[in-house]
Amino acid sequence: MHEQHPDESRRVRQSLLGGQHPFAVVLGCVDSRVPPELVFDQGLGDLLTVRSAGEVLDRAVVGSIAYGVLELGIPLVVVLGHQSCGAVAAAVHAEAGGDPLPGPLRYLAEQIRPAVDPGAATDARVDAAITTNVRRVASRLALVPELAARVAAGSLAVVGARYQLGSQQVHRLT
Repeated sequence: MHEQHPDESRRVRQSLLGGQHPFAVVLGCVDSRVPPELVFDQGLGDLLTVRSAGEVLDRAVVGSIAYGVLELGIPLVVVLGHQSCGAVAAAVHAEAGGDPLPGPLRYLAEQIRPAVDPGAATDARVDAAITTNVRRVASRLALVPELAARVAAGSLAVVGARYQLGSQQVHRLT
């Protein structure tokens, strides 16, 4: 694929002074290798991006996503996980009884822990937990009452996806 790098011109920047009309909210990880605008080859004003380590949900993250859906009328929320997620790997390591994580990282690991299958081998456990975490976060978002009403009405889709660092491909999770 040849990237287009759309919507970066001075004219587009000027047109965005009057407001924004993104077509999707993307909840992604803070990993510097996975900026949603570059992953999806989108430009200014195209995506409303929210990022937290391991796509962990808290009140600010949910509020930011709800802002995009409720105030801007965005019809699509994508939860974007990625290969080799350090936050998920830390949660797997903590679950396996590794060294205790510092306080703020413990919070992240605790939020990701329900996605960890303790019976799998370590590498497979991290890989599976990445996918399970994305599905779990997408499901939780779809149950937020204000978002659930729009999902039920058919005006909002909440989907999970996974980015492969090596191939630079995004795969929708079903």
